[in-house]
Amino acid sequence: MAGDPLHPVVGGEIPFDDSPLEVESRAEFESHLAKRSLAGLVILGLRLDLDPPDFTGVDVRGTLFVGCRLATDGVEIDLIRRGAHLVPPFDARPYPTHPATLYTPEDLSFGFAQHGFAGMYDTTVYQHFLDHGGAGPDIREALAQRLHDAGIDNALGKALRAWVATHDAKAAVGIMGGHAAPRGSAAYRTAATLAWRLASVGRLIVTGGGPGVMEAANLGAYFATRPANQLTAAIDQLSAAPHFADHDPYTAAALAVRAAYPAPATAVSDVVGKLRHGGLALPTWLYGHEPANLFAGQIGKYFSNAVREDSILRLSRGGIVFAPGWAGTVQEIFQAATKTFYQTDGPSGAFVFLGVDHWRVLPVEALLRPLLAKSPHGDQSHLIVITDSLDAAMAALSQ
Repeated sequence: MAGDPLHPVVGGEIPFDDSPLEVESRAEFESHLAKRSLAGLVILGLRLDLDPPDFTGVDVRGTLFVGCRLATDGVEIDLIRRGAHLVPPFDARPYPTHPATLYTPEDLSFGFAQHGFAGMYDTTVYQHFLDHGGAGPDIREALAQRLHDAGIDNALGKALRAWVATHDAKAAVGIMGGHAAPRGSAAYRTAATLAWRLASVGRLIVTGGGPGVMEAANLGAYFATRPANQLTAAIDQLSAAPHFADHDPYTAAALAVRAAYPAPATAVSDVVGKLRHGGLALPTWLYGHEPANLFAGQIGKYFSNAVREDSILRLSRGGIVFAPGWAGTVQEIFQAATKTFYQTDGPSGAFVFLGVDHWRVLPVEALLRPLLAKSPHGDQSHLIVITDSLDAAMAALSQ
């Protein structure tokens, strides 16, 4: 069923990719099966119980089936006897235990039209997360969640390799900031406009996938190929449901904007096209009470917030924008500063703090400049830019 996360996300009709040892689609599987060898391959999340393949005479030595469904127990036993390894899917979970691709807005919002916010995929998984211990699940649930997140990690890596093949790795810019910024507020409009300008010149927008500033940034990237007046009109339309706590109207407004301003079908036919129209979002079910950000082109939703936070900062090699925010944003600032201090992931781009008055109240500059000046890789304090000007922000992020 189109849009159902439990079908395409676990491996579906997606094009072959640049991972020759990993098989994510039935078409790719059949191409190897025709050669009578699956030896050494990793088969990810395929429904092999539907139109079951004939494994007779097929070399399966060292084949790893992860999260695949097979026709019978007898087939599983036969494959193991012949040298294959099986990591079975976990039953009674509303999420795939090894997703082969990243999520889309359609995946996360699946079910909203029929059942509202409470019944859509994203919320169903969050309720399951809460019902099974939240951040402290039992061992079975923990294993299932870790497998899911490993699948997201793998899919994210492949998506970014595809992006880097046609772009500079430093093209990725992170945009952080307050999740509570209402739609239509000055902070929301500023973040959306900056992201629109960045994405329009080929930069990949990376966010934490939540509401507020994060949604604004992905919205700006979603409109990158449209004129500024259409972005303004979309924000005005969204402003009718400004607060994310009003889950149903908030989600309905986002879906209405997507319907009014659809991304060109030909432009989002592959992973790179999707990233160009909306950027990348990496949210977490730890904060599942926040409605899904439905403007990112690709979404890597995690159970583990720690993995998700590190991934956002690791990927944002072209610089990070810190719009006004509080505890969560401040945590990300110093997490990013640690990476920059040690150059854990290589040289860093600028740290652009939007909102002079806000960052005067939270005086992070007084701590960051002397800290980054002492980096073992040389003085990094020049990376700090505090401004109200989008032109200055663009200039800093272009260096």
